Amino acid sequence: MKNVHPSTHPLIAHKLSLLRDVNTNPKLFRELICEISSLLTYEATQDSTLVDIEVQTPLSNAVAKQIKEKSGIVPILRAGLGMVDGILKFLPNAKVLHIGLYRDEKTLQPIEYYNKLTETCCVDRVFVIDPMLATGGSVTATIDILKKWGTKKITFIGIIAAPEGIAEVQKNHPDVQIYVAAIDERLTTKNDSFPPGYIFPGLGDAGDRQFGT
Repeated sequence: MKNVHPSTHPLIAHKLSLLRDVNTNPKLFRELICEISSLLTYEATQDSTLVDIEVQTPLSNAVAKQIKEKSGIVPILRAGLGMVDGILKFLPNAKVLHIGLYRDEKTLQPIEYYNKLTETCCVDRVFVIDPMLATGGSVTATIDILKKWGTKKITFIGIIAAPEGIAEVQKNHPDVQIYVAAIDERLTTKNDSFPPGYIFPGLGDAGDRQFGT
């Protein structure tokens, strides 16, 4: 799939196995979300734009590289909040912007209830983050809002994605790069014992497991 990058890194695979485990408590779950987010950010920033700068070393002047882009992070509330600190470890100067969406349990469609973007676009690149890319509705709606805001370069970072969610984002926003730790089998349906619209086998509800609800 074009612009889709499931990680092959052993560290991410190892931490993801712990994250999936039903016996992992909320404290460890939050730590793993943070750690995996940091590792995925390393992979997702490979295409960052660099500029030359001159620095003074202990011996002489030297030409070095510095990231040119001003970055923004948009966590999809609430589960996306757990990924913020992990990404800020690598992008400490990024602006954290907030868009609130919730998924209607009957229609599975996203509904916007909060928008705290600045009046005009203030960043060159935005990382949309959510542990679970399930139906793709919330991510697609968030990207719609960001493009209207004026964002030119958008990257999605998630932990686990369903093929249906990836297809939905790509159908609406084929230019968006998608970085995830893993792509799972499918979404649950009415015929499953779990409610429809969850990633299978997944890890359950990422928000509930992070916050102990």
